[in-house]
Amino acid sequence: KEMPLNWCPSCKCVLANEEATNGTCERCGATVTKKNLRQWMLKITAYADRLLEDLKTLDWSDKVKKMQSDWIGKSYGAEVDFKVVGSDKKITVYTTRPDTLHGCTFMVLAPEYKDIPELTTPECKEAVEKYCFDASTKSSVDRMTNKEKTGVFTGAYCVNPVNGKEIPVWVADYVLADYGTGAVMCVPAHDERDFEFAKKFDLPIVQVILPEGEEEKELTEAYTGDGVIINSGDWNGMKAFEAKEKVPHIMEEKGLGKKTVNYKLRDWVFSRQRYWGEPIPIVHCEHCGAVAVPEDQLPVLLPQVESYKPTDTGESPLAHIDEWVNTTCPQCGGPAKRETNTMPQWAGSSWYFLRYVDNHNDKELASQEMLKKWAPVDLYVGGIEHAVLHLLYARFYTKFLYDIGAVPFEEPFQRLFNQGMITKNGSKMSKSLGNVVSPDDLVQNYGCDSLRMYELFVGPPEMDCDWDDSGIDGVFRFLNRVWKLVYNNKDLNVTASKDMEYLRNKLVYDITNRLEALTMNTVVSGFMEYTNKIIDLGKKEGGVDKQTLETLVVLLAPFAPHIAEELWKELGHAESVFDAGWPEVDESKLVQDTVEIALQVSGKFRDTMVVSVDADKDSVLAQAKEVLASRLEGKTIVKEIYVPGKIVNIVAKSQHVLMELIDILKCRFDFDSFCCSLEVDRIVKHFLFLIQIPDKSQNSIRFMIFNMFLRIRTFVIKYNRQLGIEISSFMKTTFHFLCPEFCLLKNRIVR
Repeated sequence: KEMPLNWCPSCKCVLANEEATNGTCERCGATVTKKNLRQWMLKITAYADRLLEDLKTLDWSDKVKKMQSDWIGKSYGAEVDFKVVGSDKKITVYTTRPDTLHGCTFMVLAPEYKDIPELTTPECKEAVEKYCFDASTKSSVDRMTNKEKTGVFTGAYCVNPVNGKEIPVWVADYVLADYGTGAVMCVPAHDERDFEFAKKFDLPIVQVILPEGEEEKELTEAYTGDGVIINSGDWNGMKAFEAKEKVPHIMEEKGLGKKTVNYKLRDWVFSRQRYWGEPIPIVHCEHCGAVAVPEDQLPVLLPQVESYKPTDTGESPLAHIDEWVNTTCPQCGGPAKRETNTMPQWAGSSWYFLRYVDNHNDKELASQEMLKKWAPVDLYVGGIEHAVLHLLYARFYTKFLYDIGAVPFEEPFQRLFNQGMITKNGSKMSKSLGNVVSPDDLVQNYGCDSLRMYELFVGPPEMDCDWDDSGIDGVFRFLNRVWKLVYNNKDLNVTASKDMEYLRNKLVYDITNRLEALTMNTVVSGFMEYTNKIIDLGKKEGGVDKQTLETLVVLLAPFAPHIAEELWKELGHAESVFDAGWPEVDESKLVQDTVEIALQVSGKFRDTMVVSVDADKDSVLAQAKEVLASRLEGKTIVKEIYVPGKIVNIVAKSQHVLMELIDILKCRFDFDSFCCSLEVDRIVKHFLFLIQIPDKSQNSIRFMIFNMFLRIRTFVIKYNRQLGIEISSFMKTTFHFLCPEFCLLKNRIVR
């Protein structure tokens, strides 16, 4: 059908609403305008309710569900007919606020409204035509965001059906033809845009909703809240929310309108005016009309051409290839012309995944047996930018194919995960920005398995990250360790120990859980961690058993398929590693008799040791002190901490100085007894020795020194004449050790 559509003047083709983002072409960025063209449409609106309702059955993020729900835009309201004065025509509007009908004081039509020429009076014709033309050069986004309201009077009037008043009919570009009916009943007292328009063009404003408990007064802005109905005849006194439900039924009873449901979703524009794209299999015959190409003549192939640039007329470049366009009608055999519009890029991407399951089948899309085996898709990983494009179209396609019996399910993707984007220098990779990273060199130097795993390793998959290939060396070294591990142990006839069985099952358990949580970066780190543990344990036990090697290779296969396939064959298997099946966890093997725990001294890691899982605290601490004996020599243990099965932390301080310092701080200094310089010298020697001890940087020691300085400061102030240079030199020396924030105090003491 012919309708106003989004037109990209640069690409010279029609765009679907989903492709005209923020008023610009998503492909080239040019400003989108409107153009009336004959287009093929897919009736996606017939599936609006199912597309909306079935979102509840999907394991998708709430954000994507809301984006699709908002795009479908289901709303409840009423269609109301306004008779045109002096004509047998009527203007039908859709409104979600039928309770405000008595406040409708004018009508506004979209510039594309089909009956504008017939409604416009002769004296207004020139102004209306110019206004409509100017509006056609603006994008929908510009029209909706323009704060300055514009419009033109058509000269026509229509009748408000609830009160019989004649109201003027205007044209304004803030009304769009593709929502509702393209006509809006304007209630300026309760709509911000209508209020601005009414103020600018001096149109009546009638308040019909009053906040409860308030008196009616002149409005300075639109009131959009709830309240009580006023100035509305029989409806007066009703609550606004009640009237919203009751009025559509009242309108139906009186024959003035009907209750209805509306959608923001529009039928899918399926025509493109370009060469590339699947030809639409329709021929146009003067006698038979539009005729589908018979199935035995499909597919219709594109002709070989020298130029495939689009035209400025809105026609496809195919329209000028006579030998391809001219054909015969499949029904009557008379002359006919092929459809020259082609399908959009979404035509294939909306169903290709279904063909994957049975791609050699030349009888049907795919056999029911193969579809039941492989589909629907368990997990779809893709960017959130596809939420109202590919994902919505694929759901529509699948539901249609289900209805005709081609597929045995209604939803294509059971689970959805939106990954982040890998950028370069903070920007999306783009040829125009010159920041595209080619994988060729990395694959040549490290192999594609290294690149695959590194891409997963760079960060959480749902987050954006900036590309830096310097870390790929680590992944490359890891895969080499796996390769050597298998080759060095594949021919050894080793029986798995209890510890190795535990490690193998713990590997399967952790990798499976991380994979199901889609934390791919932690999956890769898990492989690295467990591979190192297997290597270390194998060295202690004289090798690694074959089952453990096979388990590691099978788990690795989805991430490094080429290396895994090679290693699987080296382990003696003729079939593919992907036929092996995912390893299962033996829960009984995850029960340990012993556990390895970390040992710390004053919060710093020093060693590890293995203890029985049933060991009591005292025996664990005693064993820990034996292991850490050399670390604790010459120190006093202040505190012992044991977190069962995880860590021992022994807090210890240097003994030879600390005890003297504590004794000094505990005493209450009688500064009057420190009159002789010998006593001062003794204190100075203690501190000069203290700042040379190994753990001098610990905060607890620093604060002890600082507190001591406060006491000495009092002493200095009282006996400064007797102390002389000794204290001054002491302060200058020791404060070099202290934090910068103490410098101010240092200067005061020295002075």
